[in-house]
Amino acid sequence: MEDVAQLGWRQSESLIGTQVDDCANDLASGAALAPRLDREISKSSHHRGANAAPLASANHRLSRLRSAAGVFFGVATQAVFLLTVWYLFAFLKGPIPARSGSLWWDVLLTAQFALPHSWLLLPSTRKRLSRWIAAPFYGLVFCLATCASLFVTFSFWTTSEFTLWDVAPQGRWLIDVGYYGSWVALFYSLHLSGLGYQTGLTPWWHWVRGEPQPRRGFELRGAYRVMRHPIYASFLGLIWFTPTMTLDHAILTVLWTAYILVGSHFKDERLAHFLGDSYRQYQARIPGFGLRIISSRFLMPLYHVTRSVSEGGCSK
Repeated sequence: MEDVAQLGWRQSESLIGTQVDDCANDLASGAALAPRLDREISKSSHHRGANAAPLASANHRLSRLRSAAGVFFGVATQAVFLLTVWYLFAFLKGPIPARSGSLWWDVLLTAQFALPHSWLLLPSTRKRLSRWIAAPFYGLVFCLATCASLFVTFSFWTTSEFTLWDVAPQGRWLIDVGYYGSWVALFYSLHLSGLGYQTGLTPWWHWVRGEPQPRRGFELRGAYRVMRHPIYASFLGLIWFTPTMTLDHAILTVLWTAYILVGSHFKDERLAHFLGDSYRQYQARIPGFGLRIISSRFLMPLYHVTRSVSEGGCSK
């Protein structure tokens, strides 16, 4: 029995010794590989760092290029806007250079201005296009699209020799006063509502300066105390105050007048969508084009005076 026990004990010692030797060999191998692993890790880190530097530099250059393109786009849009105003002044003032063609072409030209102009103003359209057009640039896109459609109108407008009215030379100064006065009223109204928002300048300028986008509000002041749409009213003056109303100009005037009247309704709905009940209260109190003010201040007193005179005459 003792021999068997000694034999088992020697086998156990041999097995333990073999395992200890294997562990020692593994540790030795690991120690030998450690410097090599350190070198590989260091080399890999250096390689990643070498790749990260050009990538960061490329991203920086791309960011600067985008910023430069954004600045150029804003400046170019404002320049196009000023040029469009100059051509619009001459186009509406007349006379327009003679160009023969079908008057139906003028109808299409008038429509191609109205439809995209209204479509871009819809909140749903802006929401869809916001996936491609950032908020600081949407006003610029709208302004540029409006200017482009007007230049198409200027370039392809056809004229007619048929004249509906031609004001005598001695009365043309009254038409000129109305026309120039409408331009003054237009820019005055644009100033009240925020000319920078109409041209996209204000949101873009905040982007240039790295400031948060401003929230556009509605301030009741100036002409907005007596009418809701002084801008539209001023534009009506631009198209109606003409000394010579040719047939082609009449088409433009009638269609743009209809567009302004319909557009004023959609503008009310759009502002009510953004401003809520406060605008609905303002809408119920202030007329769109001041007609209620004219009626209450001038026509109603005239009506009462006329009625009193007629009743006084009947009693006599």
